[in-house]
Amino acid sequence: MVSHQTNPMIDTESPARIEFEAVPRGKVYQAVAKQLERRITDEMKPGDLMPPERELVKMLGVSRSSVRDAIRSLELIGLLEPRQGVGTIVCGSGATHANFLASALMEKRKVVGDLLDVREMLEPSLARRAALNASPEEIAEMEDILGRQEAKMRAGELGIEEDSEFHYTIALASHNDAILKLMDMLMDLSRETRERSLQVKGRQEKSLAGHRHILEVLKQGDAAGAESAMRRHLHEVEKMVLKTL
Repeated sequence: MVSHQTNPMIDTESPARIEFEAVPRGKVYQAVAKQLERRITDEMKPGDLMPPERELVKMLGVSRSSVRDAIRSLELIGLLEPRQGVGTIVCGSGATHANFLASALMEKRKVVGDLLDVREMLEPSLARRAALNASPEEIAEMEDILGRQEAKMRAGELGIEEDSEFHYTIALASHNDAILKLMDMLMDLSRETRERSLQVKGRQEKSLAGHRHILEVLKQGDAAGAESAMRRHLHEVEKMVLKTL
């Protein structure tokens, strides 16, 4: 027979005594979850035992299914935990919706930062190679792309495709076929952040100015200057993108 040990941190003798407000009819389980979360955060501590469902139903004036759904939603964010033979236990008042969303945003910020980091590893070197290897046709293609980007900007549109095309064309001009698949993947992964950042006031003008500076250095065949210009441009992009997050 398997023995079940009781956690000494958990008061299994009696549920915590807390008061609730009756939830008006028509409110869904989110309202119940919100009130439970507030009471847990303000009046309870990790290890406290929640009142049984039937008591919560009476105190809140809602159906049992609403209470059950509310508790389940709080379990999903780590605020409550069901314990076999014990009841529902408070895990920690810090695991609120706000903290849960903040954690998700921090994770997204890290992913975006990692993508930008990879771009900074690759693209300055590609710009250096492009300065040495770009053909007149490739330079003309970049000119055309920036012309279209400026036209869209003046029309109040986002030049997302042109922004990607310019960077991809520099990769093409480096004349290294192996890198193109990686650039395809990077452009796809960073599309959402590019769209978000290009909506920030002044971002499109800065992006176009950075592209024009890179192109001018490429025309001069200045490898070191092209690498430096691309690195500076990506640093500006990074600041703008992370600011939006």
